[in-house]
Amino acid sequence: MGISASPRVTRAGTAKHPGRYWHGLDDGRVQCDLCPRACRLHDGQRGLCFVRARDGAGIVLSTYGRSSGFCIDPIEKKPLNHFLPGTPVLSFGTAGCNLTCRFCQNWDISKSREIDTLANEAAPEAVARAAHALGCKSVAFTYNDPVIFLEYAVDVARACHALGLRTVAVSAGYIEPAPRAELFAHIDAANIDLKGFTEGFYRALCSAHLAPVLDTLKFIAHETDTWLEITTLLIPGHNDGPGHNDGDGEIAALAAWITEHLGPSVPLHFSAFHPDWRMRDVPPTPPATLARAHAIARAQGLRYVYVGNVHDEARQSTYCHGCGACLIRRDWYALGDWRLDGAGRCTACGTLCAGVFAPAPGTWGRRRQPVPATAFAHYSDRKAR
Repeated sequence: MGISASPRVTRAGTAKHPGRYWHGLDDGRVQCDLCPRACRLHDGQRGLCFVRARDGAGIVLSTYGRSSGFCIDPIEKKPLNHFLPGTPVLSFGTAGCNLTCRFCQNWDISKSREIDTLANEAAPEAVARAAHALGCKSVAFTYNDPVIFLEYAVDVARACHALGLRTVAVSAGYIEPAPRAELFAHIDAANIDLKGFTEGFYRALCSAHLAPVLDTLKFIAHETDTWLEITTLLIPGHNDGPGHNDGDGEIAALAAWITEHLGPSVPLHFSAFHPDWRMRDVPPTPPATLARAHAIARAQGLRYVYVGNVHDEARQSTYCHGCGACLIRRDWYALGDWRLDGAGRCTACGTLCAGVFAPAPGTWGRRRQPVPATAFAHYSDRKAR
């Protein structure tokens, strides 16, 4: 299941690193146990994610230490609105993905099969040292899913924590329990992409299942110290069905489930879809749909609901659930008014705002700063000061 009959992983230029979470089968194949796909591989075959491959008796990760690019972003772009607001985060990804989302908004990276074109090489310590020297407060595994490059992500996270940096995972949460426990033990904040709230949607558009993602959300919320936020990309449609997820019933069910099973203080982001990958015939999400989803989720008891990929200052700002005061005003990714004290409480009524806050907001603003590959060569053999 999920096998790609691609060239053998041993071709020149491919970085191989021993993978974890696999076992041999009686028929001679090796099963990958990282995600629910359970790809069963003959020697030289790759899993559906394309980056985990059979090599001899085991599984290797072919993108360890290699990236599709590094960039300093505002933390709000992940999106994370309640984790060190206003601070810069060094973001990077590799290639490949273990889902097949027809609406993928990062398809040039996540659907890439050109692993040998990954130009940026960086050892875990070099990533951490560069982020530290560049003034970032955290490092984010994003653009594609860190689940599929778990070994690299964990090693980078360890190096970051050694320098006092936080770590962020932007993931679809499609992962088995054992690797899930290892990965999120090293992650300080996560945004999990909850694609929709029906099994039909996951099957038809992602070739996946809903239940493992819900299990991941419950695990993060209740069994880790990882700060959790959730994003759902709303795909336009005219009624509930497997081809879209913007029906009132599905939105209400999704928000009610979060409130009941994760808690009312978990932030939920509704993002606007734009035509891409294999759904170029679907129109962009109307702002009115985002506003409607925002109202539905709030009515289901969620305290912090946001909209994204559109300009909507009112629905991108944070409000006190005690008195209604605007705590953090946002204009896209730039922060305005800040009404939280040093303990993260509303300065008007003293109600605690859920999140991870510094005594004062960061000042990074909207900037997006690409980081050249040479930066990592520079920091590969020097220690942070």
